[in-house]
Amino acid sequence: MGGLEGVSPKEFIANFFTSFMNDLVRGDEDPAVVVDRYHTPDIVQFADGNLMDRTKLIAHTRPARKHQTNARWEVHEAIADGNRVAARYTLHFQTSKRAGSVEVHFFGQFAVDGRMRRAHMLTRSVPVEAGNQDRVAT
Repeated sequence: MGGLEGVSPKEFIANFFTSFMNDLVRGDEDPAVVVDRYHTPDIVQFADGNLMDRTKLIAHTRPARKHQTNARWEVHEAIADGNRVAARYTLHFQTSKRAGSVEVHFFGQFAVDGRMRRAHMLTRSVPVEAGNQDRVAT
């Protein structure tokens, strides 16, 4: 992974989440190892007001490993100020049971090495486009 140096904030966010999910879903490493590769030990995430620390984040990733079949991050805009990033993106996902899209407003802080240290996310589900209910474009 790497920090924000030499890459646009949009590219950084897209690469961060895409790489994290690929390592988690397609790899065979323990989810804790993958979480630690992308997050600092003191990670704190608030998603829609719900707190997730490292332990809760690891527990949250286990179902994704079992059910996620595809995901794509469409980053609409992102800005950075030092180690802080604000972004608005849409996560398009496919699981073994359904496809969906979630709009995310993300505010995060990253360590120099590119690992996430803190994040606040506000999300909302968005309707799946007609005709695209069975798959997520990559």
